[in-house]
Amino acid sequence: MELRETPQAPALRFQVLGPVQAWLDGKPLSLGSPQQQAVLTTLLLHSGRPVTTQDLVDALWGDRPPTQAVAALRTYVSRLRSVIEPQREVRRPAELLVSVADGYALRVPAEALDLSVFERLSAEAAAARASGDKREAHRLLAQALDLFSGRPLTGIPGPYADAQRLRLAERQVAASEELCAAALDIGLHAEIVVELNNLTAEHPLRERLRELLMLALYRCGRQAEALGVYTDTRKLLIEELGVEPGTGLSRMHNRILAADPTLTLPAVPAPAAREDGPTAPAQLPSDVSDFSGRSKLVGDLSTVLMNATGQAVVVTSLAGIGGVGKTTLAVHVAHRVRTEFPDGQLYVDLRGAGASPADPVVVLGDFLHALGVTESPDSLEQRAALYRSLLANRQMLILLDNARDAEQIRPLIPGVSGCAVLATSRSRLAGIPGAQLFDVEELTPDEALALFSAIVGEHRVAAEPEAAMKVVTACGFLPLAVRIAAARLASRPRWSVSDLASRLADQRRRLDELQLGNLAVETTIGLGYGQLSVDEARAFRLLALIDSPDIPLAAVAALLGVDEYTAEDLAEALVEANMLECFAPGRYRYHDLLRLYAQRKNERIGDTGEQERAVMRLLDMLIPTVRNAAEVIEPDDLLPELLTTLTSPGLVLSSAPAAQDWLRTEGALLLSAVEAASNGPSTLQHAAVDLLNYLFSIDPDPTRGPRVVRILEAIGDDAQRRNDSAGIARVYFALGTLQSDTSDFQGSERSFRRSLDHQAPDEPTVLLLATANMLGVILNVGNRPAEALSFLEQARATSQAIGAPKAEARIVGNMARVQHRLGMTETAIRSAGEGVAAARESKNDPLLAQTLYQLGVVLPGAEAVPHLREAHQLYQSQRNSLWEGYTLARLASALLVAGQPTEAAEAAGKSLAIAQELDSAYCQGLANAALGEALLALAQPARGLACLQEAHAIFTRLGVPEASPVADLISRQHTEPFSSPPAP
Repeated sequence: MELRETPQAPALRFQVLGPVQAWLDGKPLSLGSPQQQAVLTTLLLHSGRPVTTQDLVDALWGDRPPTQAVAALRTYVSRLRSVIEPQREVRRPAELLVSVADGYALRVPAEALDLSVFERLSAEAAAARASGDKREAHRLLAQALDLFSGRPLTGIPGPYADAQRLRLAERQVAASEELCAAALDIGLHAEIVVELNNLTAEHPLRERLRELLMLALYRCGRQAEALGVYTDTRKLLIEELGVEPGTGLSRMHNRILAADPTLTLPAVPAPAAREDGPTAPAQLPSDVSDFSGRSKLVGDLSTVLMNATGQAVVVTSLAGIGGVGKTTLAVHVAHRVRTEFPDGQLYVDLRGAGASPADPVVVLGDFLHALGVTESPDSLEQRAALYRSLLANRQMLILLDNARDAEQIRPLIPGVSGCAVLATSRSRLAGIPGAQLFDVEELTPDEALALFSAIVGEHRVAAEPEAAMKVVTACGFLPLAVRIAAARLASRPRWSVSDLASRLADQRRRLDELQLGNLAVETTIGLGYGQLSVDEARAFRLLALIDSPDIPLAAVAALLGVDEYTAEDLAEALVEANMLECFAPGRYRYHDLLRLYAQRKNERIGDTGEQERAVMRLLDMLIPTVRNAAEVIEPDDLLPELLTTLTSPGLVLSSAPAAQDWLRTEGALLLSAVEAASNGPSTLQHAAVDLLNYLFSIDPDPTRGPRVVRILEAIGDDAQRRNDSAGIARVYFALGTLQSDTSDFQGSERSFRRSLDHQAPDEPTVLLLATANMLGVILNVGNRPAEALSFLEQARATSQAIGAPKAEARIVGNMARVQHRLGMTETAIRSAGEGVAAARESKNDPLLAQTLYQLGVVLPGAEAVPHLREAHQLYQSQRNSLWEGYTLARLASALLVAGQPTEAAEAAGKSLAIAQELDSAYCQGLANAALGEALLALAQPARGLACLQEAHAIFTRLGVPEASPVADLISRQHTEPFSSPPAP
């Protein structure tokens, strides 16, 4: 902030208690580069005393000065002289920045530097307090601290600035301690509790601040909290430093335990009457020195508050979750605009998030006392009327912090324009007519990093930027969490940022890590949780059972066991309380730390029965909905139909595109539901596996990968312990299908064999059909066609036994691939053609796409092209990306044989892009092989060879036979000269 303008203020003024700035006749000066500003800063902080050239070099560069350091220094001085004395004539000696022996001195009046003013006001405050004028001491200290407008010497480089920055920050904290002590002297204990909480969070090991906080709480009637501060501090000191609390803190603890009567507020003499009238109230807590970010919100709020004119009082309300920084933002904005309210500022912590919210009657009494009323009326109505009368002709800012609801603040709103009210609350105070509501959200990643850096030091963050980002991400970009994490790190010089990031990585312990002294994220969230009704609290807990990025309304209703209208009412109540977010109509999500809190509440309450029933209700909605999706995506597919018994109709999905959209939108929800069920009893695990088998049958997606593999392996282990053969068979069929999609063909074979081991080979079932068919496919991929054929024949016989002609058509197509690999080309083409004919007759597009693909693979060259093009169009319309990628790769190979290398390269490139997006290794191998061969044909040998080498590496890693022909092609490129492609 700029220094206040006064008639006696010097024309030239400097600021170092924040970003270094200067003004000449009220106009800001451009001070040049950071190094040039460092020269100015060094001279300013020497208060007119000479600084040698060597000392200036050391101040800027330490022991690593540049070669031309002295020349650079002289340039900086010359430029600074031009800036601060712009009217000086050429060759006329400088009057302010003068040369002295081997160095320079900057000679400006003491009042021209904010630091000098700060020191003077601090000294006057100390003298006033020593003489017994406690109110004057408080006023002077508040005025001194107002000079700070951020972190001292922000952005100034060099070892001297680093050391001075620490010194000035220490002076600021010490002055803040004195201000709090002076506030306690004059009875402002309630007003400074918030400020002391903030200060102890930033400086957790300063015992004097803790002592003052204990006294303030005790005088507010909050004895238990005061004693809790001592307990937390003692624990922190022992853990961090291995020492017991000092004498002052221990004495305060003992005096509170003994209810020492001298702790009560002593009588404070009234201030002497001033000729210019009573002192205007100035109750705002001090602004934080490291406020960062939210520039647009700060600007919008400031504009609204500064336009407090018109017919009605301006009322603005900030709403957000606990710890998001509403109070810090409100105080910062209030300081920014307070000069617009010359009659003063009132402040109160309404304690709305706690168990004992402030009574408006008591608050009005305090406000009336601050406005000079010695005896207040008794009733709320009388006090409110008198309050409005006193403010009728004044311009005042009223900051109502931490309000519970609109009813609590309504009596505290003035009656006419000229005043402005700024309120903060966890809920949206929508019941105040004309109020402007602002939602305070978490910081952006850059803002969170800036706050973290301001507390722990820029050098520590610069040394470990990735770890710092992990820390603020684990904090959910919540300012309170970032402050606590940063304060913990700042108080532990032996910790690295990576150490802190590792501790926060464990979600089960994250809330435990985010506490320091009497500040804790868990406690802050708990205050909001404590305001919820029984039904709202139950909803808050149960929705967190599903660790999904967001939850649709239908899932909310299922989890809670209510209809959608009731579910929406409960979810919206949580949104109003800022315990849940609604980012789109009918879709809800948690802040990460709120989810962790809800999950911890579930663990502590321990009602596993209710939690398991909630997850089962969700699966009872999801499984039939996926079944409905299967019916429209791939009609008459027997696998989903016979996997499980449906208990509810599920959501209606009227078309294949609608079903595919739902699957894409709710993919994370489906997997989160499976994960929640995997930790439950066998009934939940069976349902979870059935859901996955439904899903895999219609939506192959390699990106599900390791997460689902771990879930299925864990469920399989549980089924093995229970000796649950049916469960084992289904688990390992699902696992084998997923491993096939992710190109883990060896793992897929093991899983399918294990599934077959737990099925009766002489009892034809859909699961037996599907398992034998998939095992045959995997064995053929692994170049074991004879073995593959026996399993495919078993699958075909099973399909005939259970009457599944469409499944048989699919199996016949797979058999054609095996016959092709066995050299039975004509038989393979005939079998594949039969499969296509059966698929066309069934009018089942997914089946037709697959049989066309198989026919395209076994047909030679150009004959395959139309069949593969048709298969590609079908897969594309079905949004089956994985098989679209496979088909494009096969089409590229066919186009090469047909003499169309340009078209082949285009198809292969598209296939490779899809394969890389899905992380499908086998598809990447096929695409690279086709692309490499196409590029060779297009006279691009370097690129072509690189693609072939990549394909060979993939095929070798997967253990598939395609590696051999690719190796032969690579070998030929090293031994044969490159031949140009034929002329078009």
